[in-house]
Amino acid sequence: MDMETASPNFDDIRPLNDNEVQDAIEKLLANEEFRRAIRYIKPNLDWEQFSQTMRACKTKEEFKSTLSYDAVTTVIKSTTFSLTLSGRSRLPKDKKACTFLSNHRDIVLDASFLNILLFEAGYGMTQVAIGDNLLIRPWIETFVRLNNSFIVKRGVSIRQMLEVSRKLSAYINHTIKETKESIWIAQREGRAKDSNDRTQPSVLKMLAMSGDPNTLKALMDLNIVPVAISYEYDPCDYLKAKEFQQKRDNPDYQKSQQDDMLNMETGILSNKGRVHFSIAGPINGQLEKLDPQTDKNELLSQVAAIIDQEIYKHYRFYPGNYVAYDLLTGTRRFSNLYGLKEKKEFETYLQGQLDKIVLPNKDENFLRTKILEMYVNPLKNHLAAAGQ
Repeated sequence: MDMETASPNFDDIRPLNDNEVQDAIEKLLANEEFRRAIRYIKPNLDWEQFSQTMRACKTKEEFKSTLSYDAVTTVIKSTTFSLTLSGRSRLPKDKKACTFLSNHRDIVLDASFLNILLFEAGYGMTQVAIGDNLLIRPWIETFVRLNNSFIVKRGVSIRQMLEVSRKLSAYINHTIKETKESIWIAQREGRAKDSNDRTQPSVLKMLAMSGDPNTLKALMDLNIVPVAISYEYDPCDYLKAKEFQQKRDNPDYQKSQQDDMLNMETGILSNKGRVHFSIAGPINGQLEKLDPQTDKNELLSQVAAIIDQEIYKHYRFYPGNYVAYDLLTGTRRFSNLYGLKEKKEFETYLQGQLDKIVLPNKDENFLRTKILEMYVNPLKNHLAAAGQ
């Protein structure tokens, strides 16, 4: 490899290397906030024993498959009714490295749950893209990089944006092609607060930026596999609705770091009911049919539409989605798919979430509509994708 094409320095965004693991573990064990966070998830923890288990991890792989696996399975047991996976047979053959691209519901758990499911399916865990806006404390950054996450820099100037995107793209391409590790990245920057999931062409543009000069070929080299994520209950639905009203009443409203922290905690610790992940399978067969001579922006829109259709087709629905649709539209279109008991359960849940919202000029009708839309939009998109 000549010097011109030597890998750029990824030190500020890459996960930790195995020779940095021991140091990182010592840093975390000495950190009071880390200790509090762990006790939050595992109140009856024996700290001495836990420290020994941590220190026994010499590689990221050991850390992920013992401690991270244990932490996430604790969350699964205490906050979900079930966590299931469909589409195992659609995973790339021979564990070929790929780019898992999914809709985005929960800040922390979307990728964590996927990794547990892939690990249990014998596929191996992915590297995970995480926005630097969530690295609110230095220990969080240490922890996520120890967990094989790489950093997506968000709040940079327009001038820096190009350079930051180029480096991120180079890192992702390097990971898939050279280290042959799969990655997970959300289809858009931040969560779709109204669950109206749309792939941002800018994400695809970034992915293709440092690959083959032919955009279509660059995307095909990354072996994109869409994943549809469906939560029965989104614990942050009331926080998202509250933010919609705050933005409506004050267009300049910005979420604070404390809000991000609350969203992370609520998402991790509260009830999610049934959670389902569906692997849609690689899309290269569909990309091959596109015309590589198409204008680049139009091409990126076409690829985004293919990914969206795959995600829409593979959602899983629960009684609450159907109840929400009928409540929002004032129809009984789906009344054969739920009983009175399920309708009452969802209405009680909805009211309970609305009651958690504290705002000086609380607009309950607006907030109710916003929460209902979160449960209806995936269903509407699914119906449209199926031509219904």
